[in-house]
Amino acid sequence: MADQSTPDIIYTIVDEAPELASASLLPIVRSFAAAADIEVGTKDISLAGRIIATFPEKLTAEQRQSDDLAELGELVKTPDANVIKLPNVSASVPQLVAAISELQAQGYDLPAYPEEPKTNEEKEIRARYDTIKGSAVNPVLREGNSDRRAAKAVKNFAQKNPHSMGKWAKDSKTHVSSMPGDDFYANEKSATITAAQAGAAKIEFVAKDGSVTVLKDGWKLGEGTVTDATYMSAKALSAFLSDEIEKTKQDGIMFSLHMKATMMKVSDPIIFGHAVKAWMAPIFEKYGDALAAAGVSANSGMGDVLARIESLPNAADIKADIAAIEAERPAIYMVDSDKGITNLHVPSDVIIDASMPALIRAGGKGWDANGAKGDVNCVIPDNCYATIYDESINFFKENGALNPATAGAVANVGLMAQKAEEYGSHPTTFEAPADGSIRIVLANGEILHEQAVEGGDIWRACTVNKAPIENWIQLAIVRQRLTGTEAIFWLDANRAHDAELIKYVTPALDAAGVADKFQIMAPREATRQSLETITAGKDSIAITGNVLRDYLTDLFPILELGTSAKMLSIVQLMNGGGLFETGAGGSAPKHVQQLVAENHLRWDSMGEFCALGESLKFLADSKGNEKAGILGAAAEVATQGILDQNKSPSRKVGEPDNRDSHYWFARYWADALAKQTDDAELATHFEPIAAALVDNEAAILSELAAVQGAPADIGGYYHPDSGKKTAVMRASETLNEIIG
Repeated sequence: MADQSTPDIIYTIVDEAPELASASLLPIVRSFAAAADIEVGTKDISLAGRIIATFPEKLTAEQRQSDDLAELGELVKTPDANVIKLPNVSASVPQLVAAISELQAQGYDLPAYPEEPKTNEEKEIRARYDTIKGSAVNPVLREGNSDRRAAKAVKNFAQKNPHSMGKWAKDSKTHVSSMPGDDFYANEKSATITAAQAGAAKIEFVAKDGSVTVLKDGWKLGEGTVTDATYMSAKALSAFLSDEIEKTKQDGIMFSLHMKATMMKVSDPIIFGHAVKAWMAPIFEKYGDALAAAGVSANSGMGDVLARIESLPNAADIKADIAAIEAERPAIYMVDSDKGITNLHVPSDVIIDASMPALIRAGGKGWDANGAKGDVNCVIPDNCYATIYDESINFFKENGALNPATAGAVANVGLMAQKAEEYGSHPTTFEAPADGSIRIVLANGEILHEQAVEGGDIWRACTVNKAPIENWIQLAIVRQRLTGTEAIFWLDANRAHDAELIKYVTPALDAAGVADKFQIMAPREATRQSLETITAGKDSIAITGNVLRDYLTDLFPILELGTSAKMLSIVQLMNGGGLFETGAGGSAPKHVQQLVAENHLRWDSMGEFCALGESLKFLADSKGNEKAGILGAAAEVATQGILDQNKSPSRKVGEPDNRDSHYWFARYWADALAKQTDDAELATHFEPIAAALVDNEAAILSELAAVQGAPADIGGYYHPDSGKKTAVMRASETLNEIIG
């Protein structure tokens, strides 16, 4: 066993459906692991937990929590790290505000989130809350590059049991629309830092009168760091959005906006706000002063605008005008037709890497306010990555839907370590305060990049360090050698940033003598090539940057497997540890809503099962714990059993759910351990457990079924009550007694 300060395996406490599922699964994991002298600890990286840890001085001693994210951030830099990371909330402002409100109602004396801070105290509170917004977790924990692929058992099951796919029509009007220019792609500059340039840089805004404002100081840039600067024109963006609304109406299809307002927590909410303003332009023109006085922020979405209008004395007049505008607008893509929640209501409701694959899987169809399916204008303003979705839609229009029964697989090797690329740009993204220029000034006084901007333009800088790039290339070489499959670096030689990466990739492949094993292709061409490959039943490896890693490991799994939640995601930490991620959580909110209403949790823990097996095998290799290796191999047998025997959760109340699947996982796991011949002590320990799980099958399943159908009280959405959560998720006393 590891020393008391570092458990052998860390299981993260997170949010929503994955955390509810943990209340059922983690006791099983801990019980089985204890038989191999393995300690499984936890660290709280949930949104609520991070909020609580940020304001200890406001709370009682009983309410305070340690900063577990910071502690994990240090752990993942050590060889001892073995972390199973579940999907956590990357909070938009509305989600952050909702979580704060819930905690306040539970008695936590937390300050409100200042939408428009005026005093120094409010600015300080806002700054602390802003460290929690968006993807605050992943950049801290991902101290290695990503190896994501479908586990063999999962892929085999998907081929034998293909999921439904929507039919594509050649005359489908569904398409992707992006800005004709003046976006991040068009304006990007990139350079690799030399030894003479390395050191603490600054980002400065230079006004028209020559005055200089430092936006960021002490920004450390090391030798070999690829450093980008780019901006999106606010005027060009607004004009583009207005044009697309009109074009959508002329085409007679639905309007939709697809962004990543959680991970890109500065830039994308601003872009989202421009879309809300474009959609409601006459309202902002006519009632702008009143809306501003009411604290309206278009960046928070149309839902927030509508809620704040209710407090105005002329609310009825404004709502009447909104209704008149809606009648003139094209149909809008709906998040929830029954509740009237549109694509523009909440920035975190439509996340591009989940929404676009789902739409493509459905044959290019979305749902309107009446619940009717139709074609969609998919508005993705920036051109950096929009091309992958555009080319996918073009491919399926030409060739019809992918056949999951025969399709090959696209694995991913992703460059993400040390806050790589755009996902690390939060502290270096700014909305231009006025006309002028924004520049990067290096430690030696040299100006690396300088760009003229207008007030309201969105400027950002981002970096990727030398060591992660070199590690990424070597990981790609290893994966290609192990698989022997097609391998493509998704890099666009015409994009400034990618051109700098190619300067690393080409000589590294030459030095390793493997240049003939790899291709370098722009994302659009790589998308086409990969789709042709898997349509032919063959496999491909997509070697990508951080954002494409995120997008493709949803796009291809949703097409191939029907879900991205079952992906095997291994982060080989650069200092020797392991981080094992468990799949996407984009659908988690709807799962929680169903549990609360019907006490049925349809969340599928397949990603956790896969990660657990890998974590145990890693522990065996890194610590020499042979029993851990046996547990890991048996966990893989159990995972295969879940798939082969179709024991995954059903979507409908009254049918087996997440808790049932955990019973079957425990049963198959115990059975495999009892029958293995490598460790008699483990076999003897698990023989009676396996027998009890078989003998009590009827009682356990009956107890789990009995609780379904009635509402479930978990005591909170973002911060559920531990006792209530446990009572709901461990509903079989018989199973609890057997597991212990």
